[in-house]
Amino acid sequence: MTIASAVEDLPKTSRAAVLADFNAPLEIREYPLPTSLAPGALLVRMEAATVCGSDYKLWAGRMGGALPLTLPLIPGHEFAGRIVAFGEGERVDSMGATLELGDRIVFVHSNCGHCDYCTLFHQPALCRDRDMYTFTSSDQPPHLFGGFSEYLHVFPKSGRVRIPDEVSSPIASASSCALRTVVHSFDRLGRLEPWQSMVIQGSGPLGLFATAMAHHAGAGQIIVIGGPDDRLELATEYGATDVVSVADVPDPDARVEAVMELTGGKGSDAVIELCGARTALLEGLQMVRVDGRYVVTGPMDEPGTEVPIRPGYLTGKQVNIMGAWSADISHYWKALEFVRRTAGKYDFSKMTTSQYSLENATDALHRMGTYADIKPVVIP
Repeated sequence: MTIASAVEDLPKTSRAAVLADFNAPLEIREYPLPTSLAPGALLVRMEAATVCGSDYKLWAGRMGGALPLTLPLIPGHEFAGRIVAFGEGERVDSMGATLELGDRIVFVHSNCGHCDYCTLFHQPALCRDRDMYTFTSSDQPPHLFGGFSEYLHVFPKSGRVRIPDEVSSPIASASSCALRTVVHSFDRLGRLEPWQSMVIQGSGPLGLFATAMAHHAGAGQIIVIGGPDDRLELATEYGATDVVSVADVPDPDARVEAVMELTGGKGSDAVIELCGARTALLEGLQMVRVDGRYVVTGPMDEPGTEVPIRPGYLTGKQVNIMGAWSADISHYWKALEFVRRTAGKYDFSKMTTSQYSLENATDALHRMGTYADIKPVVIP
């Protein structure tokens, strides 16, 4: 079909910040906008692309063990965009809400829809035949597969959710990866009671969102481990009852001891790992109480990150260990609803104060990797 645009003079090309070589400045390139869209596909004008820790790892060449990569790529898989064109088909989001030109949406990687994980186990995020934003080469038409771009092509099978009017585009963008991953992790974790304790390993965007979710869920004690200090201060604003600074307590055994002291010697009822640090798994296993719950979300499959585990320790503690990978479209909706409904309770805009143009997107990656910004925002 010929594209119907929300604006009269849609440009012929889109500028994008492109990863052509690892550890090198992103290159500004122009790609043609598609002149037709497959049924179900969309074209969106990017409003915000927040930077994820994995964007930094991608730029640094540390993602090869997790996903196949073919350069060049357009980084950015957290995004919020405004619809400027529809392919043929129903104009509704994944929840059945009507979509119109000009609506803002978040959207998910596209799963195949017919493998065991998609249809039998209802776990589309585990699909091994997905079309993925950021990790699809921009040499492949229609080219626009990453958020560091003025326009982005939404795959026909991608789930999509309309962004509530009350939620800003930067916060919606952060919700489309960091928060939706936390929502999925909490679904895996299960219910938190007012008399229960929770340890959150990590005070980055995932850890801060998890702190707010644990507080809103009613956990009686919330211990956040991480740094720098400004992030721990924000964690306290979001509901942490205790914080443990990795700068002040650099020794892993001492951090375990600190948690045991804070929990009266029994360990935490629940632990969630959201930092990706190599030794965090071993620390978390020592922090969780006997018959407690441990959700591991942060680590990527990177070479050289193996750690030794004594199997009998797991049986002796009868610990319940769960992994959480990515999320499905229901978690995107839940994430947006969480920030919409708690807007007066948690000021998530404090996480997205630094904004960058496409020309300065490399700086945004650097600042994410050095912890200078909590959640940089690229505004194409």
